[in-house]
Amino acid sequence: MADTHAAFNVEPTIALEWAQAVEQHAVDSARSPAEARRGWLHRAPEREVLALYRKTTELEPDVPAPWWLRAVASGLLGSRAEAFAVEDRVARLLEARAGWVFVPWGADGDTGYWEYMPSERTLTEPGVPTTLALTDRHPGLIDVYPVHAGEAQRPPVAVAGLADLRANVARIESLS
Repeated sequence: MADTHAAFNVEPTIALEWAQAVEQHAVDSARSPAEARRGWLHRAPEREVLALYRKTTELEPDVPAPWWLRAVASGLLGSRAEAFAVEDRVARLLEARAGWVFVPWGADGDTGYWEYMPSERTLTEPGVPTTLALTDRHPGLIDVYPVHAGEAQRPPVAVAGLADLRANVARIESLS
């Protein structure tokens, strides 16, 4: 009689491996991007992270990934450390201003985004405050979504980098 308890050789799929890679652990209390960088993507050797990302995107091009990983993989940024420096510079600028709050639960693997809470006062119904998120969508790496109720009606405002953000943060805070 054949052994009915034959061993199975089960290997994780690339999708499962990627889902585990972008999983964020205990970031709800993070008050800055640096405090939210606790996942495998943030700590593992960069070449391993990039290799897994590239392998995964061969099978699923639109796989959820943090802005900085897409930017590094496309060559928009030179390294993960360079991306983290961008996050940290934005954090220093916004932390020094009243009203900005870091929200640590961004898209899969991302370290979060910033909301300008006073902008909610302009709404007559529940909505979303002015939001600043980092992106690989353009070389400036910063997008601002004006305060809005319901679904965002306008595309984000592309900020041309940290110097542009610094020079125009007061204007950004008044967007409606």
